[in-house]
Amino acid sequence: MRRLKKMHRLRARGGVTLDSDVETLLRSEVRRRRQPFKQVLNDAIRAGLQARTSPRPERFRPLTFDMGVPRVDLTKALRLVADLEDLELIRSAGRLR
Repeated sequence: MRRLKKMHRLRARGGVTLDSDVETLLRSEVRRRRQPFKQVLNDAIRAGLQARTSPRPERFRPLTFDMGVPRVDLTKALRLVADLEDLELIRSAGRLR
């Protein structure tokens, strides 16, 4: 009776259809690890399921810095950028002539 408790395993019998890319990856891993297909398959499933339950990494928080008071009115920043781009285009067109 004691042995039965220790060896409690779910025996699933049935077919599973693997996508060809998954089968190729598994067979490659079988050759690399020199272990039986069943063991490699179980390890892969176990690793995938454990990865889903592991804690998420800490959220990325960017560093920010106070750059002081802006030198230009930023409420019209896009207009300022467009004007600067126009000036640059005019300068570069003058050089090409």
